[in-house]
Amino acid sequence: MVRRIDLTAADGLRLAAWEFADPPKDQAAGEAVPGVLLLHGLMGRASHWATTARWLAERHRAVALDQRGHGRSDKPADGPFTREAYVADAAAAIEQLGLGPAILVGHSMGALTAWQLAAERPDLVRALVICDMRASALGAASQREWEQWFGSWPVPFATLADVRKWFGEDDPRLERPSPARGEFFAEVMAEREDGWYPLFSRRQMLTSRETWVHDAHWDALAQVSCPALVVRGLDGELGRAEAQEMVRVLPHGQYAEVPDAGHLLHYDRPDAWRAVLEPFLAGLGPGAG
Repeated sequence: MVRRIDLTAADGLRLAAWEFADPPKDQAAGEAVPGVLLLHGLMGRASHWATTARWLAERHRAVALDQRGHGRSDKPADGPFTREAYVADAAAAIEQLGLGPAILVGHSMGALTAWQLAAERPDLVRALVICDMRASALGAASQREWEQWFGSWPVPFATLADVRKWFGEDDPRLERPSPARGEFFAEVMAEREDGWYPLFSRRQMLTSRETWVHDAHWDALAQVSCPALVVRGLDGELGRAEAQEMVRVLPHGQYAEVPDAGHLLHYDRPDAWRAVLEPFLAGLGPGAG
């Protein structure tokens, strides 16, 4: 089962949200099904959460959002692609779907959106999961590297097999082959007359990234009042020392790591990801685990 739900952002954009399984129907009388909102990272899409959403649906109503500029949501030529816009979109999704107070699960940029929303609107957020996202500023050099990387993509790709091979084997940014990374990017491609292109605009992705790479985000972490879990892949982008400092800064932070996983840990190692997430959810109390 998959169900698309069209939502409306505060500025009128159309946002696509997705349920990949029916929520549970055997809750005790008067007990609400806890809501979960899943937020993908930059260049991602809601379907990257499908496996997670399906096992979460055993006890939750789990909804994944295509964030603006991604997936099947609107991609306005001139944005906005600000932090404020992304946070407002997540708030609108929770309110229109009736998920609140929700458990927010975010990967990379989606994790930043999640903790900024938790800081600004604690009434909407019951708990928070931060998946491999740094709180420190990444800086201008990082943005230049991404611009150069986008320019190196051999677009259009002739076939999806070529997509999988380039992102999973041939990409110079790779330290070793990663079939899961190839599959991840194959999911965000669409076929045109002359080949396969990304669903998103690389220019818009750089615009989105520009709004947060130059700043540190520790202050917002310190304002998160709900329980929060920081999860990193051992080979991901979030180092152990920074992750543990994030846990220290969070008023109710916990730490977990997924071995043999990189930045795409929820996609790369779904069983190990579930093994660290389930105990956190169970610890939230009746109806949440």
